[in-house]
Amino acid sequence: MSLNAIFDIAGSAMTAETARLTASAGNMSNANIESGSPDNVYKPQYPVFQAVQENANQWIGDNVKAGVLLKGVYESDAEANKRYQPNNPLADEKGFVYTANINYVEEMANVISASRSYQMNVELLGTAKQLMQRTLQLGE
Repeated sequence: MSLNAIFDIAGSAMTAETARLTASAGNMSNANIESGSPDNVYKPQYPVFQAVQENANQWIGDNVKAGVLLKGVYESDAEANKRYQPNNPLADEKGFVYTANINYVEEMANVISASRSYQMNVELLGTAKQLMQRTLQLGE
């Protein structure tokens, strides 16, 4: 595996962490949006990732494919939170309004984890760049 493959691997991981940050930001920003029906409530979204390690056990030069693949995004099927607010203009006929079932603590933990992982990959790219520059300086 060449040092160039490191850039592809870290780049795919950074793309994955960006998707995770975006999903958590969207979930938290829509957490308090009220609706008069549980069917119309925002559904939290979460990305699904898959590790890619094609031919990882074989030396095949620069053709090693590895990294993280964003398989898709799934919507949570958790029941909406229900609150009794009969004076709310969005309330249903029984006086209830509904909000998305989103846990702020879990979402913030997701944001912190994704941010740290992204930062780690940036540092990895910096280290790989330094190694390449030092290798080129060997001939001087």
